[in-house]
Amino acid sequence: MTQATPDTYRALRVLKDDQGSRAELQILPLSALPDGDVLIRVTHSSLNYKDGLAVSGRPGVLRTHPMTPGIDLAGTVIEDASGRWQAGDAVILTGWGIGERQDGGYATRARARAEWLVAQPAGTDAHWAMSVGTAGFTAMLAVMALEDHGLTPGSGEVLVTGAAGGVGSTAVALLARAGHTVVTSTGRAQEEAYLRDLGAARIIGRDELPALTRPLEKERWAGVVDTVGGATLAGAYASTRTHGSLAVCGLAGGHDLNATVFPLILRGVNLLGIDSVTCPPARREAAWARLARDLPAARLEAVTQTRPLSDVPALAAQILAGRVRGRTVIEIG
Repeated sequence: MTQATPDTYRALRVLKDDQGSRAELQILPLSALPDGDVLIRVTHSSLNYKDGLAVSGRPGVLRTHPMTPGIDLAGTVIEDASGRWQAGDAVILTGWGIGERQDGGYATRARARAEWLVAQPAGTDAHWAMSVGTAGFTAMLAVMALEDHGLTPGSGEVLVTGAAGGVGSTAVALLARAGHTVVTSTGRAQEEAYLRDLGAARIIGRDELPALTRPLEKERWAGVVDTVGGATLAGAYASTRTHGSLAVCGLAGGHDLNATVFPLILRGVNLLGIDSVTCPPARREAAWARLARDLPAARLEAVTQTRPLSDVPALAAQILAGRVRGRTVIEIG
C-alpha cells in the first residue's frame, strides 16, 4: 500500500456494494475526515464487540457507507479550532457515535468535537487507555452505578456475566479490587484460571442463569454487571436480592428481556441501564480518574494483547465467535 503523506491518512474502511460489505485499508485525503473542531493523531484504538459487528458487515451498527469503524481511540491533538485543547495534548475519545455515525478510531487521523474528548490521566499512556478502552470504561460506569445504588463490600455476592469478555474481565478486576466477592458466569470453562487470577471467587456455567425461569427465584446477588442480556439477564434479575441492583450494558446473548415487574415492586430491585456513548463529560472524567487509580498498566498486562490495524478483519470474526479473551489494543500508527 502507498504510504500516507502529511496531507493524507491511512484508514480501515468498510465499503458496501452489490457484492455486500467488505473491509479495506485505504489512503485518504484529510478532506475526507468528518467535521469537527479537533484534529487528532491517532496512535491506538481497541477491539470491541460492536467493532466486530461493524467490520464484519453485520447490519445495525454502521449508519452509512463507506465508514471507518472503531468506537474508541487515543492519541494527541494536532490542532483545535475551539481553543479548548492545545497541540500535543494526550486525549481519549469513546462513544458519541464514532465508528457508527461518523468515522472512528481505525485510522491514523480523526476529527471530533472538542467537548467529546477526555484528557488522558496523568501517569498513563495511549496504550493503557486503549487496554481499558470502551469496554473498560463501560465496566467502570457499571461498577460506579452499582455503588451509587448502595453496593458496598460485604453486601453479598456480585455477579458478572460474560465474564471472559472485555467488559466482563474489567468488571471482575474492578469489583475484586474494591473488596467484593465476585461470581462469574461464562461459557468458557477453560478460562477458570484466568478469571480467578482477575479476582473471581467462584465460576458458574453459562447455562445456569437461563435455567432460572420463575418470576422470582431464590435471592442470591447483591449486585450484577450483565454484559449478555436475553435469558441470562432474566435469570440474574429474578435472583437478585432485595434492594440489589443490576447494571445492564450488553446484548451478546440477545436483546429481549422476558421477565415480570415482580423483582422491581416486591424486592425493590434496581435495573440500571449503562450508556457509555452519551455519558456526560463530568461522569466520563470521574470514571477515567478511577480507572487510572484502580487499573494500572501492570494489572492489565495479563488481560491484553496488542495487534496491528491490518489484523482487525480477522479479529472481528474471532470476537463475534467468542474467541477473544480480555482486551485487544490495536496499534494504529
